[in-house]
Amino acid sequence: MPQTSLPQSVRGRRWLIDFLHVMVLLLSIYLVVTISIDTFKNIAFYKQPEFIKTQFWICVLFLFDFFLEWAFAIDKKHYLATHFVFFLVSIPYLAIFDYFGWHFSAQTYYLIRFIPLVRGGYALAIVVGWFTYNRATSLFLTYVVTLLATIYFGSLVFFVFEKNINPLVLVYSDAVWWAFMDATTVGCNIIAVTTVGRVLSVLLAALGMMMFPIFTVYVTNLIKQRNSEGSLPELERLRKEAKTAKDELAKIKSQQGGVPTSPDASAES
Repeated sequence: MPQTSLPQSVRGRRWLIDFLHVMVLLLSIYLVVTISIDTFKNIAFYKQPEFIKTQFWICVLFLFDFFLEWAFAIDKKHYLATHFVFFLVSIPYLAIFDYFGWHFSAQTYYLIRFIPLVRGGYALAIVVGWFTYNRATSLFLTYVVTLLATIYFGSLVFFVFEKNINPLVLVYSDAVWWAFMDATTVGCNIIAVTTVGRVLSVLLAALGMMMFPIFTVYVTNLIKQRNSEGSLPELERLRKEAKTAKDELAKIKSQQGGVPTSPDASAES
């Protein structure tokens, strides 16, 4: 009886954690939408009590997901050591600042709103893994999605910090062009002039250089799989030809010796 109930309980825990991962991903998308609207329409969501309250409960769900996975982990010390950063990014910093009456610049508040999205990125990597057939494809798609998300967020931050200072950044499309060109390490005519913009330039270029080896490994893995699949029919054909030649040789030997023998017996002799 305990042997049948144990897999069911483990399966129930797995379903619960997967459900929370989907919720974390969906709520992270909601945060991305609010940040995008704030950027494009210049709406300061971080000053609105409704948004602060909503983000607070979103972070509470992120914390609940973290502690639940920690409780279900077999090696709790190892999980805490490898996932502690997800606890830090799930803290509702905006609500804490509002409660204590701490005030920072609008640009600082803008950056703080990106912190919970790190938790959503982890959930996104898990969800992407559900729809891939092998580990190499899962890793490749995860890095592609991460690269595109980083380019998008980097372009948002770059636009906010550079639009009133950099004469070459007039509209958001300029920031997108800069982000893609910087990630591909090609470069463009737009050069960052603020400290945040220069840091983003280094980060995007480094992330872009990391993607090329991963892309090469993925393509090499696909070629090896295709070659191995194509070599199986050829190997089977060669085996059949070898068996046919062996049978013919056995018949010839039996005819020369004058004693009819089976192909296997002739081969053994």
